[in-house]
Amino acid sequence: MKLPFAECWKIKMVEPIRMSTREEREKWLADAHYNLFMLRSDMVYIDCLTDSGTGAMSDRQWAAMMTGDESYAGARSFYELKDTIERITGFQYVIPTHQGRAAENVLFSHLVKAGDIVPGNSHFDTTKGHIEARKAFAVDCTVDEAKDTQLEVPFKGNVDLEKLEACLKENGDKVPFIIVTITNNTAGGQPVSMENLRGVRRIADKYGKRVIFDSARFAENAYFIKTREPEFKDRTIKEICREMFSLADAMTMSSKKDGLVNMGGFIATRWEDIYEGAKKYEIPFEGFLTYGGMNGRDMAALAVGLDENTEFDMLRTRIHQVEYLAKKLDEYGIPYQRPVGGHAIFVDADRVLDRVPKEEFPAQRLAIELYLEAGVRGCEIGYLLADRDPITRENRFGGNDFLRLCICRRTYTDNHMDVIAAALKNVYDRRHEITRGVEIAWEAELMRHFTVQLKPLG
Repeated sequence: MKLPFAECWKIKMVEPIRMSTREEREKWLADAHYNLFMLRSDMVYIDCLTDSGTGAMSDRQWAAMMTGDESYAGARSFYELKDTIERITGFQYVIPTHQGRAAENVLFSHLVKAGDIVPGNSHFDTTKGHIEARKAFAVDCTVDEAKDTQLEVPFKGNVDLEKLEACLKENGDKVPFIIVTITNNTAGGQPVSMENLRGVRRIADKYGKRVIFDSARFAENAYFIKTREPEFKDRTIKEICREMFSLADAMTMSSKKDGLVNMGGFIATRWEDIYEGAKKYEIPFEGFLTYGGMNGRDMAALAVGLDENTEFDMLRTRIHQVEYLAKKLDEYGIPYQRPVGGHAIFVDADRVLDRVPKEEFPAQRLAIELYLEAGVRGCEIGYLLADRDPITRENRFGGNDFLRLCICRRTYTDNHMDVIAAALKNVYDRRHEITRGVEIAWEAELMRHFTVQLKPLG
C-alpha cells in the first residue's frame, strides 16, 4: 500500500497550552475592546493570528545561535548571513533590519516621496502604511480573478500586466518603483508565477522602472512555481529562487516568515545606488550596517533558516498542513480563498456571515465568534485592515473580507487543525443567527487594525 504523508521533522521540545472557558474568553475579549491583537497569549488556545515570528526553530538554528558573533561592527555572523542571502538571491548588497516593516521604512525613506504612485499586487498593511505615511499612493494591480474566492486559478497573486502598464503610462514620472509581493498575502496567500514575474520585468524595463519584491514568503512562492508551473517541475527550490530574484532589482524581507526565525529582516539589492541611499537611513533608524537591529545570534539562526526553508521537503511539509486544514473545511462546506495558499486559510467572511452588512466588518465578527467558540485566535484581513482612503477618509470596501487563519511553521500538529476546523464548523452552522457585526469606537490614522477599539452590535 502507498505510505501516508509524514512530516520531515520530529518534535524535540514542547510548550504547554491551555483551553479556557467561554466565560473567561468573553471577559478577556471585552477587556480587549474586541480586538484580538490586544489579547494576552496565555488567553489563546491555538494561535492563528500570524505566521510571523511564531514558528519553531530547528536544532541547527539553536546550535548556530551559540556561535553567534555579537561584535558591533564587522560581526562574523553578518557575513555568514550575507553569503547565504547572496547564494539564494544573487543580491550582493545586504542591509539587516530588525523585521520586515523596518526594511520597508529604511528603503522607502530613500525611494518614496510625497505624491509618488507605487503600483503592485495587493500591498500588505505595513507596505501600504509606509507608502501612505509619506503622502504617496499605493495602486493595486492584482488580477481580477483574486476577487472570486471560489475560482480555481493557480496563480491568483499575479500582477495584472494591463493594469500595471496603464498605471505606468499615465503616471510614469511619479512611479519610483514597482512592488511585487511573493506570495500575495492580502489576496489570500496566493502565489505569483514566474511567467508573470517575467512580464512585470519586461514592462519595468520598457518604462525604465526598478522592481522590488516584498519577499516574506518567497520560498513558498517558489514551491508553488515548482508544483504548478510545468517548466519548473524538475528544478530545485534554490534554483527557482535564484531565477525569481534575477527578475528583481531589490527585495525587502521579513525573516520572521520564510526565514524561520522569531525576529529579523533585511534589504538586499544588486544596485549600489539603492544600497548607498538606504544606508543613510539604516544607521539612524536601525543600527550599524553589520547588525541593523539584529543580534549576532539571530543573524546566525537566520542564515541556517534560509538554507533549511529553501528545500522542497521542508516546504512540502509546511504547505501540506495548510492543505490538510483546507480539506477539513471542504468537508464542512466552509468557503475560503481557493486554491489554498501557502501559509494560511483565508475564510471568505462575506460568504459565511452573509447577513452582516459590510459596514459592520463581517470578518472581524467571524474572528470574534471563532475565539469565543474555542479560543482560536485568527486575524481579520479585510475591511478593517484596508484602512480609510487617504483622500476621502471613507472606509475601503473594494477588496475581499477574510478571516485569516495562519499556520505557524513546525508548531502545531494535525490534531490542532482538527480543532480549528471543528470550531469553525460550529460557528458556520449557526451563521444565520449572526446578523450584526461591530462598529469602531476608536482607531489610529494608519494601520488601525493593530490597535482599533470596537463595540459589538447585537
